[in-house]
Amino acid sequence: YEIVIGDWSSDVCSSDLLTLVDDGEVRIGEHTMIGPNCTIVTTGHPIRPDLREKVTQYSMPVVIGRNVWLGANVTVLPGVTIGDNSVIGACSLVIKDIPANVVAFGQPCKVYREIGEHDDVYYWRDRMINPPYDQKQ
Repeated sequence: YEIVIGDWSSDVCSSDLLTLVDDGEVRIGEHTMIGPNCTIVTTGHPIRPDLREKVTQYSMPVVIGRNVWLGANVTVLPGVTIGDNSVIGACSLVIKDIPANVVAFGQPCKVYREIGEHDDVYYWRDRMINPPYDQKQ
């Protein structure tokens, strides 16, 4: 299968130790940031032991939207879609689709909140965004 990473001039950024298990298609949108030691998996094996003995597997595509941030040590499992602009917190296990414009984290990964007005003023907790980045474009 193939790995599709936006437009080749799209500033997709990946840190060390990115693992792509790409027996199925992986699509990564423009301006996406992938933290260290992340794993994107498109393939799995059945639970039934007799099928595993026959090396049976399945593959489903993974789609990561535009301008997504995957924190360190995130694992994305087969068939998952992560919507544009979302942030996935460190050490998350993403087993289901995540909508656009949210902060999600956990094992399993769940939506914590929407990205909103607070994020226009603060870059992390209560630390204010300073000029020249304080003006939304």
